[in-house]
Amino acid sequence: MNPIITGATTTNQDGIIIPAANVTAVDSPFTEFFAGLEFGGYFDSLQIFEWLNLIWTGYAFFAYTISIIMLALYVYATTRYNQLTELRAAMIKERERIWDERFRSGPKNSRMEDILNHINSIHPNDWKLAIIEADIMLDLILKERGYAGQSLGERLRSISPSQLQSLDAAWQAHKVRNQVAHGGADFVLTKRLAEDTIKQYRQVFGELGVH
Repeated sequence: MNPIITGATTTNQDGIIIPAANVTAVDSPFTEFFAGLEFGGYFDSLQIFEWLNLIWTGYAFFAYTISIIMLALYVYATTRYNQLTELRAAMIKERERIWDERFRSGPKNSRMEDILNHINSIHPNDWKLAIIEADIMLDLILKERGYAGQSLGERLRSISPSQLQSLDAAWQAHKVRNQVAHGGADFVLTKRLAEDTIKQYRQVFGELGVH
C-alpha cells in the first residue's frame, strides 16, 4: 500500500483555513514488487539476488575450468598425433634405408622375392613395405639404365611414353607409394590396392626385362 502524505494547511485572505490535499507517494512498480516480495518469511528479494549471483559465479568458474581442461587436452592430443606421424614417417624412411643397403648390390630376383613375400602377408604393414621396396627397386633400375633425375619422380618425368609403354602404371604405383610414406595414419591401405599396386610395378619391371 502506498503511504499518504498530508501537506501543510494554508489560510486565505479572509482568514479561512484551507486544508491541503492529501498526496499519495507513488513508487515504481518494480520497486513495489521487489520490496514486498517474500517467500514464507524466509527469503526477501535481496537474498534471492545474492543467491542467484552465487550460482552464476559458481557456473562461470566451472565453465572456465572445463574450457581450460579441454583446451589442454586438445593441445596434448594434437602434439601426440604429430609426434606419432613423424615417428611413423621416420620408421618407413629407416626401413627404406635398410632395404636399400641390403639389396642394392644383390641379385634382382632376391629383391622381387622379398617383395612378393611381403605382399602375400596378412599384415597391412608388410603390404606397405612391399610397395616401398618395389618403388626403391624401380628407382635403382631406372638409375642403372641412365635415366636422369635425383628421385624416382624426376626420372619418370624424363621418360616419354614411347620409351616406356608402362609409364602410366609406374606413375600410379609411385603415387600410392607416396601416400603410404607420407599419409600416416590417415591413409588406409587395403589388400586389393596393395596387390594392384604391386602388379603395376611388376608390369613396369617386365617391360624393363626384370622378373
